[in-house]
Amino acid sequence: MDTDSLQHILDFPNANGIVIFILGILFILSVYHFLLYFQHKDKSYLYYSLYTALIFVSHLIDSKNGFIPVLIKPFTSILNYIDINLIWAYNILYFVFAFTFIDLKLYSIKWHKFIFRSIYFLFGFTFLLEVLHLITSNDQIVVRGDLIFIILISLFAIIAYIPLFKVKNSLKYYIIIGSLILFISSLAATILYKFNLTPNTEIRYSIFYIGIILENICFSLGLGHKQKMILEDKNKSQERFINQLQENEKLRFAVQQQLEKNVASLSKQAKTEKLEKLKEKYDKELAELKFISLRSQMNPHFIFNSLNAIKLYIINNEKENAVYYLNKFSKLIRRILNASQEKEISLAQEIETAELYLNIENIRFNNEIDFILTIDRSLNLDTIKIPSLILQPFIENALWHGLSSKKGEKKLKINIEKKNNTFVKIEIEDNGIGRKRSAEIKEKKIHKKNSIGLKITEERLQNFVKNNDYTYKLNIQDLYNKNGLVSGTKVTLIISY
Repeated sequence: MDTDSLQHILDFPNANGIVIFILGILFILSVYHFLLYFQHKDKSYLYYSLYTALIFVSHLIDSKNGFIPVLIKPFTSILNYIDINLIWAYNILYFVFAFTFIDLKLYSIKWHKFIFRSIYFLFGFTFLLEVLHLITSNDQIVVRGDLIFIILISLFAIIAYIPLFKVKNSLKYYIIIGSLILFISSLAATILYKFNLTPNTEIRYSIFYIGIILENICFSLGLGHKQKMILEDKNKSQERFINQLQENEKLRFAVQQQLEKNVASLSKQAKTEKLEKLKEKYDKELAELKFISLRSQMNPHFIFNSLNAIKLYIINNEKENAVYYLNKFSKLIRRILNASQEKEISLAQEIETAELYLNIENIRFNNEIDFILTIDRSLNLDTIKIPSLILQPFIENALWHGLSSKKGEKKLKINIEKKNNTFVKIEIEDNGIGRKRSAEIKEKKIHKKNSIGLKITEERLQNFVKNNDYTYKLNIQDLYNKNGLVSGTKVTLIISY
């Protein structure tokens, strides 16, 4: 194709099908990313599809040839009437897409609030203009309002680039480059038109359309890159989890082999009584190994989320909250490390550890959980011994299976009282959704994880009472209100001391 032919195409975008080509691309991008939204459940796909759809609809009236003018003929007057509204809408929606795409809330809550409050203001302003226009039928309201809108959105765009450049996310470059391309093409088209640099004014539309296509290609590549990053992060997490499971299995197998060798060597010379003791020791060590294995899988996830929650306080310059929770977090980590070296601790230490754990987890619940601790004053908690971290699995179940899916008031009660001179009763009660509803929610999840925390807890209790000549009773029950509806779950542990 020679230069004259290319110039002719650009000079007459309608006659040469450029407009139809552009509209076709915008339509395909809208439908494609709308379908991707249902597949990935990422709102940035939805906002992008709406953005391209509004541009598509607003430029339908630009087509003068082909089948499109025939199709839209019954709606031409409507499209002409709402043309300025469509332009306002997709300009506002552009910012919704851009800052949802880069997950601004993850990096700065303050900037996120400012950006989206400004977007709501712009939307309210344009809505008010349209209402006034409908009431008064004065076209000057729209004309003057459009000028004010251009000034407001230009100022907003300049300010919005501040957090965009600050965000430590490589996805921001797709937004910056795409916006820059459209800005340059719009500026070039405006200069050509205003200064009469070309004899044919329609070439400015061709330049503007090219800018729209390049911008949307850039955004589409960005969405693809984002999905690739999500998949890579998911694959890395799965790989780490598999490696951890393999290491745990190797450790379990090595201990089991060593214990089996000990049993084989002693069986030739030891009596039946010694073999029985060795078997009990084997069962106890295997149960403790399961406990350590479980904790090694749980703790990295809990620690990662806790540090992320504290990091948000630091990012938002909430120094007092950051220091307060960081102190509690460090104290909890020390207690967990100490507990991993001890088979049993005092009930006083266990309660302090449980309170620290609850305070840290409550950050992720936005401090919505009302925690009530009641202790019988006649008990000497320092003299009562229980297995280390024995209450944590019950509290964790109450939080994440009972209360996390509950709407409204969330309560967690721990009651410790003397049952008689030899038994202490510990009750953990929540007003959550109950075990049946929790099981139904778990069944609907794509990735199901078999919970073995309660089983291992019972094994540890059995080993504890066996070695100390104690007894215990564990009961888990659903609670119901007067109407027969589930109102929570109660765990009751009665153990001798």
